[in-house]
Amino acid sequence: MKKTLLYSFAVIAISTTMFSCSRNKGAGVSNKTGIPYANKNNKTYGSFAVATQYQRAPGPGLIPIEGGVLVVGGSAIEVPGVEPNIYNYRRQVTVPSFYMDETEVSNTNWLEYLHWIKTSYPDDNEYYYNELPDTLVWRRALSYNEPYVNNYLRHPAYRDYPVVGVSWEQASRFCEWRTSQANEYILRQKGILTDYKTLAGGNKPGGKNSSAGTATATRPTTPFNTDAYLNGQYDDKGKNAPKDYNAQPGAPATGKGANAIPTRNATLEDGVIMQPYRLPTEAEWEYAALGLIGNTEYENITQQKIYPWNGLGVSSAAKKTRGLVQANFKRGVGDYMGVGGSLNDKADLTAPVISYAPNDFGLYNMAGNVNEWVNDVYRTGTFSDADAFNPYRGNVFENNKLSDAKKGTIALDKYGQPIKEKAYAGRKETWAEKQALSRRADSIAKSPDPSTPVTPYIADERGYRDKQNKLLNEEGVTLVNDKSRVYKGGSWNDMAYWLNPATRRFLQQDESSAEVGFRCAMTMLGAPEISTKGKRGFKPAQPRVFKSKK
Repeated sequence: MKKTLLYSFAVIAISTTMFSCSRNKGAGVSNKTGIPYANKNNKTYGSFAVATQYQRAPGPGLIPIEGGVLVVGGSAIEVPGVEPNIYNYRRQVTVPSFYMDETEVSNTNWLEYLHWIKTSYPDDNEYYYNELPDTLVWRRALSYNEPYVNNYLRHPAYRDYPVVGVSWEQASRFCEWRTSQANEYILRQKGILTDYKTLAGGNKPGGKNSSAGTATATRPTTPFNTDAYLNGQYDDKGKNAPKDYNAQPGAPATGKGANAIPTRNATLEDGVIMQPYRLPTEAEWEYAALGLIGNTEYENITQQKIYPWNGLGVSSAAKKTRGLVQANFKRGVGDYMGVGGSLNDKADLTAPVISYAPNDFGLYNMAGNVNEWVNDVYRTGTFSDADAFNPYRGNVFENNKLSDAKKGTIALDKYGQPIKEKAYAGRKETWAEKQALSRRADSIAKSPDPSTPVTPYIADERGYRDKQNKLLNEEGVTLVNDKSRVYKGGSWNDMAYWLNPATRRFLQQDESSAEVGFRCAMTMLGAPEISTKGKRGFKPAQPRVFKSKK
């Protein structure tokens, strides 16, 4: 009753005022209803809160890539002697702006992941084992590579070298882990979650890490997960947690006296939570590797590229580095590093992740060193079929599985990560349809034969609907299937042809190689233009804001 009265009073008070129209910047008032937004000056129950201080920024390790038009496969056409064919596609598409890792993921980065698993789940040997790279990829029947089996991943001599022996599946799980780790760090640094110092008890005798004394904060019982936190299933609020101006009366509050206000979890609307790290799409990777932004002026491309650098060859034309090759690759049969006393590419197998000159986007080793996994499922004609905006093949739409449909809680596995299930529809269901679907799913789960699934919604054109599958099967037996994933870029064991960003190969998503690593990407939200400095444009007027008058 108290809740209803407070809300009614707020509406009545607003409805009896007169409004003037102005263009005051930053006023916390709706320009459509005139109702003030919830903030420290307006604590009326039922008020709507709006994030007004959001500033876009890349996640740790990422570089912003301003998108644009790309002729996928276009750079391969420029290679002398390479003619267009079914395996050499050429099509104009648009790649939206995104973020990309400056470097490949290194051995140190992967060891950090393994360390987290070991400390978070010390008794779960299976989890740790499943995330170990396959170091046996170094073994060759007629080559003495055995020292790399034990040393390449763990020895400090290779700490800044790209991790290899990881499958597409392992790389994808690393991206998920990285997302939650980075978001937790941001929230604890800002005090939205309990800060690290408080959790550790200041590292003083009698503090959190000591066997004596009383803890200064309750340590969470499960590792942080972004999805679970956003769904309100991770209860940890720091001293700077957002104020909950819409909390139920009598809710626990922080502060003293009249200033005591309940707090809440940060939400997506607050603009604090980062987007997920993920593997880049094939189009994103090719666009970023080619790096034509350095050769572009007023939408005119002054010079095309075959490689991530300018010129027709692989050697540097700069005075100080003239003649040196600009990537780590195999120059000829048996030539991995050049002549002793003047090693050309300074590497025998892989090289450190920061080596050679970056391309015009500031990305290192986008050609050579190691091939890199991308997100796409492999088909020979992906870009002839996929959409022209943000092309991608591999969509299998999934939702977080609900553990309690009425409460809206999502099901979590033993590691505190959401359990996924296939999407059931290609549109938003009606409320009645959703309830019926939930009842049917519950009924199947409780039936003697729970293996009978609810029919999922399949959006991707693969399997029997895939024109490429049909074509490949007509040609005979093929190794291409729904678990074939694209990798690109060339490696220390490849000839120069594979350094071209348009070239592409595939490997099964559960397989790995000493020649394949990866880097992560992240979706960029909002305006595609990264910087407006020195650029022409229309300057919009400030939106009208309604200001109440007594």
